[in-house]
Amino acid sequence: MTMTFRTHTSMMRKAAAVCVAAALLGSMGACSEPLPTVQSETTATPAVTVQLPVTEDQEKQIRARILDVVNSATENKDASQLSSRVSGPELDIRTSEIAVYAFTGNADDAIELPSEASQINLPITTSWPRSIFTITTTTSDQQSQRLLVMTQDSAHSDYKLWGVCPLFQNVQMPAFSVDGNLLGGADDTGFVLTPKDALTQYADVLQNGDSSASASLFEDDQLRQNISSVSSKIQQTFDDTGVQFSQTEEFTADDSQIQVMHTADGGELVVGRIDSVWTRSLDQNRQALPASDAEKALFGATEATNSIKVTYVNTVALYVPAADSGQQIRAVGAQRQPVKAEAV
Repeated sequence: MTMTFRTHTSMMRKAAAVCVAAALLGSMGACSEPLPTVQSETTATPAVTVQLPVTEDQEKQIRARILDVVNSATENKDASQLSSRVSGPELDIRTSEIAVYAFTGNADDAIELPSEASQINLPITTSWPRSIFTITTTTSDQQSQRLLVMTQDSAHSDYKLWGVCPLFQNVQMPAFSVDGNLLGGADDTGFVLTPKDALTQYADVLQNGDSSASASLFEDDQLRQNISSVSSKIQQTFDDTGVQFSQTEEFTADDSQIQVMHTADGGELVVGRIDSVWTRSLDQNRQALPASDAEKALFGATEATNSIKVTYVNTVALYVPAADSGQQIRAVGAQRQPVKAEAV
């Protein structure tokens, strides 16, 4: 719903039309679309010249080893293989995708991660933990490029795939230095918002839309539009049939799961986790059923009640400009995946 979005609806046959719209919410980058615009890297030199802790050749080896594990786990439908090379929000997302793939037999339920890179943004920071931000090429069927965040916790640990964000259509990415980029932290100042506050206030915007007190700080984006569109279509379907129906989705930023890299123009690219819980309820005489194949896979043999609660993991990438830039914060990519469905 790659919102990565995979919400299709189901309750009654008339709601089937909503299923198509909801399918957009399975993987935000899962549909063929105009390709994102990635700006060319600058040739700016860091203020202090140091030897990069990771070279492009090393990044290529790291990425290949990670993707070997991810692809093997996916092909074998065995999520237990992931933990050696996957962490953070991506571990929960890929684990869910594999469960859905095992249920449906449809490989598209686990988003493709291209093996080739179009842009590699290396850290200049020499301490740990450290991160690499790599942008892949488009997929084999011309779906959008993916932003891969790979992290290393210590000098003796392997890099792991921490986060994946399919880039939005026609998005303008910030530029990075080819000579390496400083990594940041959740409490960095000097920007429109600190990374932690940007993630928290973006979660409020996802929940409340234009009614959010923070809405003016953010440009409109594809994730917000898809969440609002699917919710509205589902609501309208039930309103049209006269069935009593209500829904809420609450979004909560996890400020312990944030990765930050400085950009060449004095801003930051912030990648973070936002959890959400979407609750849908019907009157007491009806059953609230899973609204997509993904939800069905996660719901399993649970006995349905009149309410269903679906937990999502949303990995979002936000460009946060410098405080004096006069710019809004811009979401550039996101992956949205249900990870739990239960009757309540």
